[in-house]
Amino acid sequence: MAKCDQGYLCEVCGQAVPGITDSDLYLRYVIGRVEIAALHREPERHLHCNPVLSQFIVDDKFPPVSVEGDFSKQFMDDDSRRREEELVTRGWQRLKEVGRLGLSVSEYPLPGL
Repeated sequence: MAKCDQGYLCEVCGQAVPGITDSDLYLRYVIGRVEIAALHREPERHLHCNPVLSQFIVDDKFPPVSVEGDFSKQFMDDDSRRREEELVTRGWQRLKEVGRLGLSVSEYPLPGL
């Protein structure tokens, strides 16, 4: 099977990433950490397979994630942690909107980034 026929496979667990709201790659794109031209080159992961990023999603509809060790958000200063939580949460919420709004990929990123 050709790679493009396999869909997006998680580099951590090897399983398919079933939808955009489960996608670490598209969350990073929406929040401005991946350029559109790099989407096909960057690794994909399930959000739960990248807890260092997903720990910052603070939404009742997303199960809380905690990280042990040096990359835990508990070691960040309050302002930095709040800014990261706001950005990543808004990004995840945006992923939930994009399919419903019928946007093109170039319109996915958060407005104002």
